[in-house]
Amino acid sequence: MNILLLGSGGRECAIARKISQSPRAEHLYIAPGNGGTGAYGQNVALSPTDFPAIADFVKANAIDLLVVGNEDPLVAGIRDYMAQHMPGLLIVGPGADGAALEGSKDFAKEFMGRHGIPTARHKTFTANEIEEADAFLATLAAPYVLKADGLAAGKGVLILPTLDEARKSLREMLGGMFGQSSAKVVIEEFLSGIECSVFVLTDGHGGYRVLPVAKDYKRIGEGDTGPNTGGMGAVSPVPFADAEFMAKVDERIIRPTIQGLIAEGIDYRGFIFLGLINVGGDPMVIEYNVRMGDPETEVVMPRLLSDLVDLMEGAAKGDLADIPAEHDPRCAATVMAVSGGYPGSYGKGLPMTGDLNPAESILFHAGTKLDADGTLLTSGGRVIAATSYGATLAEALEKSYRAIDAIDFDGKYLRRDIGQDVMKN
Repeated sequence: MNILLLGSGGRECAIARKISQSPRAEHLYIAPGNGGTGAYGQNVALSPTDFPAIADFVKANAIDLLVVGNEDPLVAGIRDYMAQHMPGLLIVGPGADGAALEGSKDFAKEFMGRHGIPTARHKTFTANEIEEADAFLATLAAPYVLKADGLAAGKGVLILPTLDEARKSLREMLGGMFGQSSAKVVIEEFLSGIECSVFVLTDGHGGYRVLPVAKDYKRIGEGDTGPNTGGMGAVSPVPFADAEFMAKVDERIIRPTIQGLIAEGIDYRGFIFLGLINVGGDPMVIEYNVRMGDPETEVVMPRLLSDLVDLMEGAAKGDLADIPAEHDPRCAATVMAVSGGYPGSYGKGLPMTGDLNPAESILFHAGTKLDADGTLLTSGGRVIAATSYGATLAEALEKSYRAIDAIDFDGKYLRRDIGQDVMKN
């Protein structure tokens, strides 16, 4: 099978590695890939949102399966485009209608309301509804949660400690803080609890498989302080996501979501990311994403024992129900090294040195590239992640920190408290 994977981050590096382990993967292409994905397939200089160029590549290289790694092409409608121009191509990822679960926070909240899926109390406002928004904020207790309606590269959520700061930030968001993405802002009540990420692969006909559960760490600072990032690390499994909790997730969230999509005529074939929070033992939805999470994929894929190509083909064809998804019982932990200054401004093109082939860890490249002479350079804010297995989470974390500490580049920064909260609790 010839496979084209779209994307360039740590998520795509982890997916590419897992695909490359399948005996069914004859040729794997990654577009555009990064400095590490070439170890698993062939990087090709294509933008994931250049649909005509992708269609030409699919035709020229007899691609059988298109895997869409990141959200931008999904929200922009790549599945719909390919269905029109490349009928018969198997695609992992929803059409634009299903991708609205991530592309519009307002749509996602309304969808949850229609199908009785538990989430925080909320309302959506535009710049013409400032007074109504102020009044709604006043009904909530601190802290205050503001979410840009559209895509904002994982940074469109603000949690403000005071009502005055919430009202000020609301005006800044509606005034263009995140461009058109915050032309509408969802205000919701703050839910207190511990979060986890549940990943479901579904086939559009009610068949689905739940992948290993993970927990990520979005804030830049230790103790979950500072601004949100794309993710500073992740662990799997999550101790509180036991059989009892996951039974509630299945009954109250996964099944109603999949049945709701079918009821609304949305042919959803791909990954669904459920950002959940455990509130007193009950799961509630914080957000949907329509692809795998990053950096959670860097622990989920190593813990998936089954052939990923079989699973994705089943989802794309609509016959996933008979394909198993077995999990590795070991723990996995990933720690991300980022560029100094991230998530603000940061330098690029910094040489990377040290041990880039650790014996006990897997390195997943994110913001890296190879220059003309093969030197590995930084090319993004989140640079590289080290993932390790362990009989315990503590063992996995120890190995990952040892591996990431052995890599050097100017201004390297990482969080030292990944996983400490779940181990403590």
